[in-house]
Amino acid sequence: MKDVRLNNGVMMPAIGFGVFQIPVDETEKTVSEALEVGYRMIDTAASYFNEEQVGNAIRNSGLKREDIFVTTKLWVQDYEYEDALRAFDKSLKLLGLDYIDLYLLHKPYGNYYAAWRACERLYKEGLIRAIGVTSFSNERLQDLFLHNEVKPAVNQLETHPFFQQQAANKFLQCEGIQHEAWAPFAEGQNDIWNNPLLKAIAEKHGRTVGQVVLRWLNQRNVVVIPKTVRKERMIENFNILDFTLTDHEMEAIAGLDTGKSPIYDDMDLATVKGIGLYKIHD
Repeated sequence: MKDVRLNNGVMMPAIGFGVFQIPVDETEKTVSEALEVGYRMIDTAASYFNEEQVGNAIRNSGLKREDIFVTTKLWVQDYEYEDALRAFDKSLKLLGLDYIDLYLLHKPYGNYYAAWRACERLYKEGLIRAIGVTSFSNERLQDLFLHNEVKPAVNQLETHPFFQQQAANKFLQCEGIQHEAWAPFAEGQNDIWNNPLLKAIAEKHGRTVGQVVLRWLNQRNVVVIPKTVRKERMIENFNILDFTLTDHEMEAIAGLDTGKSPIYDDMDLATVKGIGLYKIHD
């Protein structure tokens, strides 16, 4: 799976590059290297504070704009309708682009109905090629698309061997919404790099644990956006399509699922409050 077709016909790369937690002063160089390696999808967000650096790397890459798929996200603070329009305009200017390929609501809190309707307007005006959400539960996602005009094209969810989102994956495939994984390596939690099963499978294929995890997600039809600042790791993460995990290996990895996040709980009241009140600008 090299590309996926979203529910509005837009083609999206199956393997992208994420820039979450990459220091601002390293972002431009890192994204430039990712584009050199062959990545053609870059995932950023207003709350990452590095959209300008991502845009600089894209402009200096020598690549055609239409050959790069750019994702950015709207933060909860700007979920009121007019605020969302202003925030989108700011992201577009920071990136230095004429349009965004995929624009996501970053979290399922606040007035996301107003934010979604602003996204629908921008989508209809041609400023966004596809719109979607991040970290929405099946219930909130269904409620959103039942009462609005444009169905989300993507739901970006924390997805990795320890939190596999099996019910969400089934629901998203049924509804024609693309499942995309954030934190595919569980942000290093549960000692993922030394997991005996993943290491054994990696050794069998002559691969790294990271490649096995990404290929496992790819074979589940989940889009991946791994992040790294090391070029050799970028190359490893990008080259995952020339081997195939067996059904037995896929089933064995499925057995690692704990059914909960090792990073944070979206339903935890303190987490919801912290995210809901977090401001990225005055």
